[in-house]
This record gives sequence, structure tokens and C-alpha cells, in this order.
Amino acid sequence: MAKKIAVVTDSNSGITQTQAKELGVYVLPMPFMINDEIFYEDITLTQREFYVRLADGADVVTSQPTPDSVMKLWDDLLKEYDEIVHIPMSSGLSGSCESAAVLARDYDGRVQVVNNQRISVTQRQSALDALALVSRGMDAAQIKDFLENDKFNSSIYIMLDTLYYLKKGGRITPAAAALGTILKLKPVLQIQGDKLDAFAKARTVSQGKSIMINAIQADMEKRFGGADRDNIWLEIAYTYDQEAAMQFKEEVQSHFPGFDIHIDPLSLSIACHIGPGSLALACCKKIR
Repeated sequence: MAKKIAVVTDSNSGITQTQAKELGVYVLPMPFMINDEIFYEDITLTQREFYVRLADGADVVTSQPTPDSVMKLWDDLLKEYDEIVHIPMSSGLSGSCESAAVLARDYDGRVQVVNNQRISVTQRQSALDALALVSRGMDAAQIKDFLENDKFNSSIYIMLDTLYYLKKGGRITPAAAALGTILKLKPVLQIQGDKLDAFAKARTVSQGKSIMINAIQADMEKRFGGADRDNIWLEIAYTYDQEAAMQFKEEVQSHFPGFDIHIDPLSLSIACHIGPGSLALACCKKIR
């Protein structure tokens, strides 16, 4: 008889608590410290409230879920399920993956923590892939192996509207931020695997969008076996400006006709490092 397996991820996936119930997954809310007060994404902190605080110059710091909160969720689920597949945000962007892996050692293999270095819309897709693999009868350890072997079959490009928040968080030097601001550059970053890296500098928003579209097209063709909707999931994410994201969606759709494009706000853990007005284009290879 097939094991009953729960799929757990965190709110960095962009999956809201309401969507989690509809999809049949469990989402651990990420904690934030705002002016020394603790908030939980999508529980006590909405997207709108977050951007109001950010605009007011509040000191926003991301944090990991506490060991107690992680283990309580697992313990509750294991009363009903045989095993858990836990998919945290990329280990290169947070210590929460490593922390969960340490905690899982006390669960005799019943909790499998997946380190497949995904974030936002690609992390969401991993959770959906895990559900599909559960329905194929795989156990938690097999799903972990599958998803970790599949980790480089995704790609994200993010165009920033401002360098202010990267500078504030110490991610770039003040001199680099000042130069970028004077030149009105729109930096395009990439996530390939575990780290957020520089990719290109655009002079205008439209040039930045073209850079992202061309980069995703190249990845589809050179890395993922073809720009074909039967082969690729295509996704857009954004911070704060939904109208700009919907306009970008139309441009992406005209470049990739026939593709279904999923669109989500970027999780607040990323937004506090890059600020409002960012646009991201991502793709994942569909699992066979």
C-alpha cells in the first residue's frame, strides 16, 4: 500500500495559506523582524502592509522559522501522514534549509528535507512536482532524490528598479549603488542554483525586459531541451507593482505564444533585499 505523504514548503514559495489548502500542501510562514517586532508572512503581515513599512524606512530583517515551529508542524502532520517531504527556500539564500535538515535527523527518515535550491515561483513548482510524484506512488526519500537531481532545471532573472535595498542590506558597496543610481541602471540579477548573482546591466526598463526574455529563451533551448510549452513551465514574479507585471506578462506572452504563464508576487523575504518595482522571469523544465 502506498504511503501517505505530506508536502511542506515555506512562504518563500509564494504559496499563500489559502492557496495551500486548495493545493493540498502545507506552508510554513517566514518570520520578519520589523523595528524589533516579529511578524509572519501572510499571517500577521500582508504584502501591502509590508511595502508601507518598507516605504516608511522601517528596519526589516528576515529570519528563519524557529525549530519549535518547524517541529510542531511536522509532529502534527505525522499523526496523519506516514512521511513528509519538506521543501524550504534555497540553501544559498537562507540557513533555514540546513536547520531543517539537522532537525530531520531525529525523525528516522520520516521527514525528508529537499535542498534543490529553488525560490519563489520555482520553489512553488517544486512543491507541485512533489505532489505529482506522491500521486505516482513515490515515497519521501525517492521524491527528495528526484527533486535534488532536478534542481538545475530552473532559471530566474530579476530586474531591479533600485539598488537602494541591496546597498542597505550590505549586498553591494555604496559606491556601486551610487554609480548605478547616477547612471539610472536597471540591474538584471540571476538565480542559477543557490546564489543571487549579477547577470547584466540595462539602461532602460524595456532593455531589461528584453535581456530577461532572451536569457530565458536561450536557457530553454540550450539547457532544457527546447522552448516548447509541453516541456517548460513559464513564470513571472514581481514586487509591489502588479500593473507593471501584467504588462510584462503581455510582452512575454507575445514572445512565447501558447505558453501558460503563472504570475505571483515575489515573497517578502526576497522583496526586503531588492525593494519594490522589481520584475522577474523564470522557467522550470516539466518533470517527465
